[in-house]
Order: sequence, then structure tokens, then C-alpha cells
Amino acid sequence: MQPVTALSIAGSDSGGGAGIQADLRSLNAFGVFATTALTAVTAQNTLGVRAVTLIEPDVVEVQVRTVVDDFEVRSVKTGMLAQAATVERVSALAREGLLPHLVVDPVLVSTSGDALMGDGGIEAYRTALFPLAEVVTPNLHEAAVLCGVEVGDVTDVDDVAHLAQLLLAMGPRFVLVKGGHLLASSSPERSPDLLLSSDGLVVLDALRVATKNDHGTGCSLSAAIAAGLALGRDVPDAVRDAKSFVLAALTGASGWRLGAGRGPIDHLGWGE
Repeated sequence: MQPVTALSIAGSDSGGGAGIQADLRSLNAFGVFATTALTAVTAQNTLGVRAVTLIEPDVVEVQVRTVVDDFEVRSVKTGMLAQAATVERVSALAREGLLPHLVVDPVLVSTSGDALMGDGGIEAYRTALFPLAEVVTPNLHEAAVLCGVEVGDVTDVDDVAHLAQLLLAMGPRFVLVKGGHLLASSSPERSPDLLLSSDGLVVLDALRVATKNDHGTGCSLSAAIAAGLALGRDVPDAVRDAKSFVLAALTGASGWRLGAGRGPIDHLGWGE
């Protein structure tokens, strides 16, 4: 078998649950060969982030160029870009046509609540990177921040759909807003995600998994979408497959005891 190749541009998670580490496992689970460009090195575990070292945008760029010069990269995902200068540099690479089927996960805050984006990053996402993305995949909190809305004012699916419409107007072809745990009070047994494009709105519903082991779900979902796109699926099918993948990974890890905080998910089906 000749595997296809995807590229993850993201930060490293020393705890292994999120970031580049989650992207590698997610892409590999779909049979996609994963290449990487590091944007930051974090010292973190299931309890939080203790330190962050940023990679210079020049170094991020040369990593990307080195990969695409040698590999036929079929899709790209971005995770933690950490600083506005890196968002803008990735945007420039996308404008050159070097980042096909671009999935942008606008990582602003970690699962434990630590800030993962510097000043100016939100505006850089809005104006520089989103217009070049095939899919953007914010969680509900990120979507609210990007749209200048208080997340406490988002109480139902109609409110989430409004956020998706605001994000779509920023230029991506598709917007996937992840409801996740932030809609738990209004739909305690369900976990609806909303996929919006010019073709209309699709609500992707699933059972909510009661577990504290959800570290890296956003990274894993966006990487799984990139895997589907690399394999030639269209966006709606890639998103459905990715959501099923994350649901299975949450279910498989629901009884794990790795770390004292929010643990990782089961990317490789060990819990089956």
C-alpha cells in the first residue's frame, strides 16, 4: 500500500494528549502518513501548561517548505500557531498554494484553560488565514471569541448557528463549530456540532460521553478531517468520519486513569 501524506502545523504537547502528538496518532489511525512543522514546544500534562517556547516563524516556514518540497502533501491542518506572526506566515504559504485542503483549528486556549495565542492572533486568524481555509473548526468558546460574542450568551443551537454564519462570512468554505461540553447544560445527553457552508447547515449530533478524558479532542477532530480530505473524501463526509472517530476514541478512553487531570483519548482503539 502506498499511503497518502498530510501535514500538521502545530505545537508539541509533552503530555502527549493534544497537539502534534494527537495529530500524528489521528492521521495514522486513518492510514495517512503524517508530516509535521512545529510552532511551539509546551511543557504540559493533564493538569495544565507550565511553559511555552515559541518557534520563530522563519523556522516554521522552512519546516513547511522542506516537507512540501519532498512529499506530495494532500492536506494540511493547523493547530496551535501561538503568535500572530506565525498565523500570517502560514497564510502567506497558503496563498502560494503550498497548503492544499487546509483545515484550520484556531487554538486559543488549552483544555485546562491556559492561553495558547498571543496578542493579535485573533485578528490574524479572521483576516489572514480564515479566507484561505477549506474548513475552520473552532470550539464554542473559540467561535464566540472570534466573533466578539460573550460565550455565556450562546445557549442553544440557533445561537451556535449564528456564530457559524459570522465565521463563514470571514471567508472559509466550511465552518464546523463544535458544541462539546459547553452545551452540556442545554443538551446533557447530546453533543451537537454544526457544519455550515454556502450549501446550508448540517447538525451533526451524537451521544455525549461522560468522561474527564477529553484532552486533545479538538486537535484530533481537525486532524481526522484532514485525513479524510487527504484520502479524497469531500468535507461533509470527512467531518462525519472524524466525529465518529473522536466519539469512539472518547468512549475507548472513558475509564482510563492517565494523569490526575483531563486525560487523553484512545486514538488507536486500544479500548475496543
